[in-house]
Amino acid sequence: MQAFIKAQRDFFNTNTTKDLKFRIQQLNKLYYLLKDNEQLLFDAIYKDFKKSEFDTYISELALVYHDIKDAKRNIYKWARREKVSTNLLNFPAKSYIIKEPLGVCLVIGAWNYPYQLSLAPAVAALAAGNTVILKPSELPAETSKVMAQLINSSFDPAIFKVVEGGVEETTELLELDFDKIFFTGSTKVGKIVYQAAAKNLTPVTLELGGKSPAFVTKDCDLKMTVKRLVWAKFLNAGQTCIAPDYVMVAESLEEEFLEALKAEIEKEQFAIVNHNYVQIINTDNFERLEKMIEPSKVFYGGKTNASERTIEPTILKNAAFEDAAMQEEIFGPILPVLTYTNLDEAISEVKNLPKPLSAYIFTSSAENREKVLQQLAFGGGAVNDAVMHITNPKLPFGGVGNSGIGSYHGKTGFDCFTHQKSILHKATWLELPLKYFPHSKSRLKWIKRTMKFQ
Repeated sequence: MQAFIKAQRDFFNTNTTKDLKFRIQQLNKLYYLLKDNEQLLFDAIYKDFKKSEFDTYISELALVYHDIKDAKRNIYKWARREKVSTNLLNFPAKSYIIKEPLGVCLVIGAWNYPYQLSLAPAVAALAAGNTVILKPSELPAETSKVMAQLINSSFDPAIFKVVEGGVEETTELLELDFDKIFFTGSTKVGKIVYQAAAKNLTPVTLELGGKSPAFVTKDCDLKMTVKRLVWAKFLNAGQTCIAPDYVMVAESLEEEFLEALKAEIEKEQFAIVNHNYVQIINTDNFERLEKMIEPSKVFYGGKTNASERTIEPTILKNAAFEDAAMQEEIFGPILPVLTYTNLDEAISEVKNLPKPLSAYIFTSSAENREKVLQQLAFGGGAVNDAVMHITNPKLPFGGVGNSGIGSYHGKTGFDCFTHQKSILHKATWLELPLKYFPHSKSRLKWIKRTMKFQ
């Protein structure tokens, strides 16, 4: 591990990565590497948890392709020297900001979207002029293997290297001195990463999770609300960090809402054989999810298959904050439905929980919309939709509090892996004597006058 880092640091110190054309070459190489080997990528992820080519393309590869194209299209604008105004105190001078890559970066990917959540941060890091060591999640072993095979056979390891392994290898990596660590995963592991990074004062971006609520008001467009909620919740069998974790629906709408949910799920016919559903990633997570299903509260679904690691879309009725399914992020195809009579009170209850990664409000009321958007702290979200905010590169993506630190995507991703070096460029033809010795009351008076204009 130490040798990999040394090789990357030595290469970074040659300043080669500061050349924007060089960065574009690396991005092009990655783009065509993925494009030319799509079938290998499709086959690998299907072996891991039966994810279809359609879902893999739309929820993983398409987003990575878009990130690469977006970076190539905008890299000259993002990287250029930024002029800023200079205050009177520093006259005569000019001021500017140099966009400088951080150096050797560690990217630790997540298992639920193993391509997108590993490669998207790596794209941002490469675009910003860094070298990258990528540690994919070991849980989807086939996707980890194929990423290592493709990248390590195509890239100079001094630029981009995949390191495979589990907890032991990750622990070893975290003990080393990086210039940036980017982690996607659970809050529990995120705390471990943060503590390890602190030993070397390494800056981190943590993309974590949390219980993301969806509020449904009585004046919503019910048909469209249900259609979008069902897709967002059961995409990837609920194994999505920004999936609606639970729904808070107006009590007067509950029965109609539940029946509409049931009808939409049946219409979609979620099943692996229909190429719109996946397995739970492993036995441990399957068993964890099974324990959340209280038979007395099952309105729809609830059937499980241990040998296939599948759980059918499940709706829990009369859910409460004390339920097992409400004690942690679900990360599976279980949707608790809670009711409220007063939206302000519902928001207050959610505010008692850790700040979520996402939140959603389905309503036609501007007043209700603004209540949720203004009163509730969360990473990001949507009005009358769910999950889709992640597809807009103009929107920074990240959490707040327990759901994460920092953000990325688009220019924000470039900035995430960039140091802004601030420069004051002073002229030599004039120097006001105010700051120099001897100090005097008159000089202090002039300094105070000058500061009024800052």
